[in-house]
Amino acid sequence: MIKCYLDDKTLLVQFTTTELDHHVATYIRENVDDIIMRKNIKNIIFDFQNIKFMDSSGIGVIIGRYKKIANSHGSVSVINMNPRVEKVFNLSGMGKIINVCKSYEDAINS
Repeated sequence: MIKCYLDDKTLLVQFTTTELDHHVATYIRENVDDIIMRKNIKNIIFDFQNIKFMDSSGIGVIIGRYKKIANSHGSVSVINMNPRVEKVFNLSGMGKIINVCKSYEDAINS
């Protein structure tokens, strides 16, 4: 459902599923939280390239990881969102607190 890559204190989370919904939210939440704790992650980049649908559970996953990272003065970014998912993202208000970038390089430099 996800592939994770570490670069120093930055975690790149690539979704291998097409839906970020209640069916996968718990799995993603638990796995990402485990990596955050074990590796002392400072920044997270979520790659939405494969995501075609996101519901409130998906929003909760992203917001929850944002709260964890923000407490340690880190940042959360999202990349490669399609227009439909980006619309849900922005309607939820997440676009005001989470960096929306076009690419991994843009997210690293933001």
